[in-house]
Amino acid sequence: MNTVQQPMDKWQDIPWKKYERAVFKLQKRIYQASQRGDTQTAHKLQRLLMSSWSAKCLAVRRVTQDNRGKNTAGIDGVKSLLPNQRLHMAKTLSLSQTAKPVRRVWIPKPGKTEKRPLGIPTMRNRAEQALAKIALEPEWEARFEPNSYGFRSGRSAHDAIEAIFKSVCHQSKFVLDADIRKCFDRINHQALLSKLQTFATLRRAIRAWLKAGVIEDDQLFPTTEGSPQGGVISPLIANIALHGLELWITSKHPKAKVVRYADDMVVLHPDEQVIKQIQQLISEWLKDMSLELNLDKTRIVHTLNPTVEPAGFDFLGFNIRQYYVGNTHAKRRKPRNANQSGYKTIIKPSQEAIRRHQQRLRQVIRMNTMNDQARLIGQLNPIIRGWTNYYSTVVSKKTFAKLDFLIFIKLAHWAKKRHSAKSWRWITHKYWHPGRWRWMFAPADGDPLLRHSQTVCKKFVKIQGSKSPYDGDWNYWSQRQARYPGVPKRVAILLKRQEGRCSLCGLYFRPEDQPEVDHIIPKAQGGQDNYYNWQLLHTHCHHKKSAAEIKAARGTNNNSPSSEEPCDANVSCTVLKPSGRGDPAA
Repeated sequence: MNTVQQPMDKWQDIPWKKYERAVFKLQKRIYQASQRGDTQTAHKLQRLLMSSWSAKCLAVRRVTQDNRGKNTAGIDGVKSLLPNQRLHMAKTLSLSQTAKPVRRVWIPKPGKTEKRPLGIPTMRNRAEQALAKIALEPEWEARFEPNSYGFRSGRSAHDAIEAIFKSVCHQSKFVLDADIRKCFDRINHQALLSKLQTFATLRRAIRAWLKAGVIEDDQLFPTTEGSPQGGVISPLIANIALHGLELWITSKHPKAKVVRYADDMVVLHPDEQVIKQIQQLISEWLKDMSLELNLDKTRIVHTLNPTVEPAGFDFLGFNIRQYYVGNTHAKRRKPRNANQSGYKTIIKPSQEAIRRHQQRLRQVIRMNTMNDQARLIGQLNPIIRGWTNYYSTVVSKKTFAKLDFLIFIKLAHWAKKRHSAKSWRWITHKYWHPGRWRWMFAPADGDPLLRHSQTVCKKFVKIQGSKSPYDGDWNYWSQRQARYPGVPKRVAILLKRQEGRCSLCGLYFRPEDQPEVDHIIPKAQGGQDNYYNWQLLHTHCHHKKSAAEIKAARGTNNNSPSSEEPCDANVSCTVLKPSGRGDPAA
């Protein structure tokens, strides 16, 4: 990689495809060096990567264009940078030994009255953290434990649930459902920096971000411990802090199965006494990081038989439990041994998750009492689609049917409240119409309300071992991304059709990317709203293409697109075909 390459005069003239490939090559070499334990080579490559012009440009683009929080300002009020401002930031970007305080923002926890604190860094500090993450993440992805799934590229909550299912499907077990008290807020800075074992420049930069302080109500509060949630590098820092816990447990008890998603963790073992010993081991291990278990929320349960606690447990919004079946169920007796057939494992949405979903649907319906049917459906469909996609990998058919009935009751009350003087027959023919799924709640000339039961439940395929996006197997990752349950059906079909590549730049979509659907021919020019006229683009590619279209619509003769114009997904032009199909590893 050429680290002394002269910067481009314009942000839009940067050869992004070339830069993506150059950065990935170095990241792959860092990953391979860390895998074989060559720390000296990994650190040397990290210093080379962070000093390169390519990595600096990509870091700035990720926080100013790709990141969803690009319009959220820190204490300096800077947000939504223009192209010339991005270019200036990239030219002057380097790791600093000082950092500005973060802005404290409180967001509500789902289903709870308490709130979660977020720390919003300044835009420049975010770019510095993104640059450090580009270099640091490949090293630790090669070292992270195989059953760590939270905040890691290419891994999800569904992988964690599938790992639990494979552990208990053939044998019932005791479960330690552990909860770490205020994990992000109490991490010991000195212990974390010692665990990083990185070179001095990066160590001082991370220390500055941890010690930057928090500003709330115009008052500065020092941060002597913890990692503020909301930073680009905060999830990686939290995973590094908890790295080694699984190895510590399995070295003492090889038959134990540890599944961790960020600070949420379960440990499974067939012996209850061993589970109690593991709880003590976890408490001892956490002391080095100044952390502790929340004993009020930590509990020991059994997957099949109730003990002091009911059988089964909730994890990441799912309920995991085993049930007696067949003759065993009829006689209400236990199998002779733990491996004998006589029960089955069922994973379904937890009651708390169902309650929160019902409450959200109820709030949306109440808020749209005076709005028309089309607007109500437009707000309900994304909620239903997202919730059902998340739970489509488990046994959710009965839950979906029950929710459809409950939402029908709420919609009937909504319609009757709008037309209290009309008969039910008149209301039914106004708001419900025959369709593919019997009577659909839909306007006469609009899209119908989605039913929960329309979503097909499919088994999720767990990630293979310790696979990582930095191993260069892009065929595996592109196919896996299209099968991920959180991906909408339209995006999944387009991913398969485009073989996992962006139609504009030709690069593969990475697991952390969020592809955007674009119209090949705009509707204003007669383009249809169907699969023949849709394509998937990177967020930054979509911005670049939309800016060029707006300039063309204004009649300018300048063919070089500018990112200064806002992105409008409803305005499109003919696709610019990439000169060659490539991937970051090419």
